Amino acid sequence: MNFPLAIPEISLWLAVTAIILLITSEAIPSVFAAKIPLNRFLLRILAIGCGLGFMFTVIMRFAGLA
Repeated sequence: MNFPLAIPEISLWLAVTAIILLITSEAIPSVFAAKIPLNRFLLRILAIGCGLGFMFTVIMRFAGLA
């Protein structure tokens, strides 16, 4: 059974997710501060985690492991 996503697709997904989380952590609290309770710290930690995952997949591709 093959995994349906390859490393390039996972890498792209992680990069886009990290960018969306960073934009959300910066834009939403300033615009909708009273209406939507968000934890900016948690969003930034998740964005950093996605960014690290993206960097890991890029290193795997350049090292020839994938």
